[in-house]
Amino acid sequence: MINLSSKISDLSRVGKVGAKLLKKLGLENIQDLLFYLPFRYDDFSLISKIADLQVGQTTNVRGEIQLIQNKRSFKRRINITEALISDETDSLKIIWFNQPFLAKNLKPGDLVSLAGRVSESQGQLTMISPQYEKVYGADLVHTQGLIPNYHLTEGLTQKQLRYFIKQIITLADGVPEWLPKNIIKKIGLIDLATALKKIHFPKNKEDVEPARRRLAFSELFLRQLKSQMIKKEISERQAISIKFQEAATKDFVGGLPFQLTDDQKKAAWEIIQDLGKARPMSRLLEGDVGSGKTVVAAMAMLNVVINKKRAALMAPTEILAEQHFNSLNNLFKNSEFKIGLLTGTKKIKDVNEFDIIVGTHAIIQKKVNIENLALAIVDEQHRFGVNQRQQIIDFNKKDDSVPHFLSLTATPIPRSLALAIYGDLDLSIIKTLPKNRKPIITKLVKETERQKAYNFIREQIKSGRQIFVICPLIDESDNLETKSVKAEHKRLAEEIFPEFKIGLLHGKMKSADKDAVMKSFSNKEMDILVSTSVIEVGIDVPNASVILIEGAERFGLAQLHQFRGRVGRSEHQSYCLLFPSKEENNSDKTMDRLGALEKYNDGFMLAKIDLKMRGAGEIYGDTQSGFPELQIASLFDYELIKKSAEEAAAIIKIDSDLRAHPLLREKLGEWEDKIHLE
Repeated sequence: MINLSSKISDLSRVGKVGAKLLKKLGLENIQDLLFYLPFRYDDFSLISKIADLQVGQTTNVRGEIQLIQNKRSFKRRINITEALISDETDSLKIIWFNQPFLAKNLKPGDLVSLAGRVSESQGQLTMISPQYEKVYGADLVHTQGLIPNYHLTEGLTQKQLRYFIKQIITLADGVPEWLPKNIIKKIGLIDLATALKKIHFPKNKEDVEPARRRLAFSELFLRQLKSQMIKKEISERQAISIKFQEAATKDFVGGLPFQLTDDQKKAAWEIIQDLGKARPMSRLLEGDVGSGKTVVAAMAMLNVVINKKRAALMAPTEILAEQHFNSLNNLFKNSEFKIGLLTGTKKIKDVNEFDIIVGTHAIIQKKVNIENLALAIVDEQHRFGVNQRQQIIDFNKKDDSVPHFLSLTATPIPRSLALAIYGDLDLSIIKTLPKNRKPIITKLVKETERQKAYNFIREQIKSGRQIFVICPLIDESDNLETKSVKAEHKRLAEEIFPEFKIGLLHGKMKSADKDAVMKSFSNKEMDILVSTSVIEVGIDVPNASVILIEGAERFGLAQLHQFRGRVGRSEHQSYCLLFPSKEENNSDKTMDRLGALEKYNDGFMLAKIDLKMRGAGEIYGDTQSGFPELQIASLFDYELIKKSAEEAAAIIKIDSDLRAHPLLREKLGEWEDKIHLE
């Protein structure tokens, strides 16, 4: 009998291979699978007769296969499967790429349901690479209604995942309801079991929002509980008071090769004042890409080190840690400070030989003991999650003091929201960019203008600049409209820019290989770097002046804004060229959404527009929110964030260790373990 704690391998048609693939996604038992939520839906609610089809429509058709055959395209070196299906009104041509097995699975006479976009090929209506399933009864899972899409791993398909979840969806009734009943009633939420059923298999669009709202509140509420517990713990601890070193700070600022903006001065003063208190500082420094957060953090470190104490700066990747290490060495080149680098590959025998330690999360491992640590700075804190915050607090357990804490983020969050999300942090914002920075010119480029764009890139390289090219996929998929880094790297190197040195970077590469490529690009040993989204955070190449983004519609505006921040980091005029996929070149909705990047340079404004324009098909997942512990909640759930903060604060005020709420306490423990593992 299968229950919530049964292994996934017990399910029908999973097997050892399937279980191994699901384990890569962190899914080991039935409950894990039930809580693996879709990030968007394909809307195949429209059902059409073949005679009524129109080009550009996304729809569902049902018909009988008249013929199906495989052929080889020698020009493109791919397998093509062609089929003809007909209903009582007309016939329709179907094309699939690189799926020759379809001719074995589907036979003439089979009744099939197909869902996808209608296009035109050689004057004939065609569906290219549609979703398909044989029709055995009324219950269609893959091609009719709202169809859930999940994040996958190589070797696993959407169809398989839907099939596995469909088998166990009724077990949602056995999931314990851990949210207190009074909160469910007060906020107007649906119960957990109903929410899980509706999020995976909604009957219509109206099912999605109440399910999303309930699950989003749950995520935010757990985050807020942890945040409130941290706040309470911090309020009971002491910190080392750091005396303001006025003369040294003025000398440091006077020696900079640029002038600080008013926002930088204000943020630095807020931080320095906090450091002077015996109560631990908890502050978030928010500023768009390139706004100059590092120099503000350096001013805080300067004061700590002159007070004969230590500072540590933690970054989410080795390359970003190394960048900070180099920046600080440059900023402090006239001082006697000793700066150490500690990452997975760069070891330090004794961290206490250094005044400032820069590194990855290797810094907060148990075996690392930094004496007199007075200031802990975390860059892009949301990439670590709330649990690492606890580890920093526990850093000096041997005495009762806690390091002052400063978090840096380039994720655009409005003040009211940031204060609610980070219930334990004060906020400083840098809005103005440094004076010498020229705004990046962003251009939406149609396919017909591609050659013109390549000519422009060639001129930029000849004048000494470097170029980023971003692609959404690592390997080619059966969707030939979407560029992959491997194929694009080969095409650019062999056909378009054979005279230039072109590098390749993607997430499946080993850490050391990724670092080597990034270093090589930083050292001007390459002209063009073709990469996936791994460059979103963490590579600073002032010499790069153009970023070209393929399949731009596949990214959120906030993410595209982060990509754009990889250029424009020096006095050179920089450019961001957005190329939608071929099939999206004529979509008004896509062009309007991407057009917002041409008009706005404000990250928060773009994130708001994104949410408004993407519509109900997007539930939003981790890529949008940026917070590792939020799978479904959005940064723009104002009402839910505010309410979850209020309810969490009310509970912690009267029951700080949740003894009166055993189910809630157990759930928070599970959540912390999950976040810690990730």
